Amino acid sequence: MENKKLTGHIALFSANVIFGINNPVSRTLMPEMLSPYTLTFFRLAGGMLLFWVVSLFTKREHVPPKDIFLLFLASFFSLTLNQLPFFVGLSMTSPIDASIVVTMLPIVTMILAAIIIKEPITLMKAIGVVVGASGALLLIFSSQANHTGNGNFWGDLIVFSATISFAIYFTVFKDLITRYSAVTLMKWMFLFSTIVCAPFCYKPLMQTNFTLLSADTYWRIGYMVIFATFVGYLLIPIGQKVLRPTTLSMYNYVQPVVGSLLAVAIGMDVFGYEKALSGVLVFAGVYIVTQSKSKAQMDAEKQAKGK
Repeated sequence: MENKKLTGHIALFSANVIFGINNPVSRTLMPEMLSPYTLTFFRLAGGMLLFWVVSLFTKREHVPPKDIFLLFLASFFSLTLNQLPFFVGLSMTSPIDASIVVTMLPIVTMILAAIIIKEPITLMKAIGVVVGASGALLLIFSSQANHTGNGNFWGDLIVFSATISFAIYFTVFKDLITRYSAVTLMKWMFLFSTIVCAPFCYKPLMQTNFTLLSADTYWRIGYMVIFATFVGYLLIPIGQKVLRPTTLSMYNYVQPVVGSLLAVAIGMDVFGYEKALSGVLVFAGVYIVTQSKSKAQMDAEKQAKGK
């Protein structure tokens, strides 16, 4: 079990490194080059095609109608109500505001997990979430000192709704995720989400003049589809099968750290003590949350005391 958890941690860390690189890549594409609706459709349709092609070369799993419906609901919360609103909100507000809003994910997930699946909010878990959030916010606010951006209330609210939706996915669908392989899960989820989002994305997609897009733009779209969608969403279920919802969401704090380091690497920013301290706080927060007791551990301790 410990080996599976280690694999889960590696998978979640790797996925969020990929997502962290994708955030600035996506921001360079919209809204000037592509609308958020067009970019979302590329991501969903591209992911769907890749997962269905790969499924032809993997073991076929039978999915009963009941679970097909649950996969539709999972896709609705993890993709439909997450991807499209996030890109729309990001195009309306500043990247810094959006990053601040997204730091709410572990907090929202911790609260939902306590309400829905009765996962206890222990003092250690709460401390870990606060420590990780402080690291992410330190990094964001230190970046804000060098970059100005115009926030937008409605844009921030839309990004927050996307964050709540993903927190629900982390919390509610763990049992479903454990029953199938990542490829089976994602081929159905991306199919359903592409179908649902297609009517909203059709008009902006048809209005896009693809002949004006440069080769560099297509390379960036390729990274988003192949790595930030296919590989990233292939890795998430690996961690989701063995890790608690709050632990899953804590890895979200890795993304601003990766984005900041990428900015340093390409000469858009400089490495200072704020970045070093924020990185330490983020990873310390993740570690503290992983060391907090789960509901199963607390129940086992109560049974042991009762004997």
